[in-house]
Amino acid sequence: MLSLVDINKFYDPGTVNEMCLFEDYSLDINDGEFVSIVGSNGSGKTSLLNIICGSIPLDSGRVIVNGRDVTRMPEYRRAAFIGRVYQNPAFGTCPDMTILENMSLADTKGKSFNLRRGTDRRRIGYYREQLSALGLGLEDKLDVKVGSLSGGQRQAMALLMSTMTDIDFLILDEHTAALDPKTADLIMELTDRIVRGQRLTALMVTHNLRYAVEYGDRLIMMHEGKNVIDLSGRQKADTGVDDLLSRFNAISVECGN
Repeated sequence: MLSLVDINKFYDPGTVNEMCLFEDYSLDINDGEFVSIVGSNGSGKTSLLNIICGSIPLDSGRVIVNGRDVTRMPEYRRAAFIGRVYQNPAFGTCPDMTILENMSLADTKGKSFNLRRGTDRRRIGYYREQLSALGLGLEDKLDVKVGSLSGGQRQAMALLMSTMTDIDFLILDEHTAALDPKTADLIMELTDRIVRGQRLTALMVTHNLRYAVEYGDRLIMMHEGKNVIDLSGRQKADTGVDDLLSRFNAISVECGN
């Protein structure tokens, strides 16, 4: 279980540009939940993910993972139990390394290399099997450098690589935003299959309202660092894109836009 307890986060404190993004914000994510998070720019979506991953510090509050306080744990240590896929496909892979080398790197995350070879040839069959499941033919391109792949292929690899080790949470930061619609649909199908197959707890920030409605079992809409919608079960199932658009429009009117 993931819990954010009384989170407070200020940007540019003590200046004329001071902004309070989160004020006594709390959130519980249950094990196995696939949560879609939507909201306008500046609503706090990506900052929320950054707080969970340890990318930005808190002013006050606590981050609790499975009963353990990780508030002061650095980002690189949280990466041992948190997988993250970014909006830019280039962020999740090493372009100058081959597919095989990237897979090997992901496979050994958190392990000591010592003086052993970086690539375990005995694992190649396993890598082929994992890549084959993507349905992109990457299993036959192990010696190809990842930088020569398409954005969709790289994002599929980033998704696979982020879940190769035993993680507790999968963080998806607008991971389809840079892709064309057809490829984005493919990546979402792969995402759902991996999350369900591995029974992961996943948080997905997206601007695609259709994805937010169709995928996941919980839907949160954020505005100015608060949850203005938090739906699950039948409530989420009965919510459509038009319902979310209506709420977006209502918020826009309230803000004078």
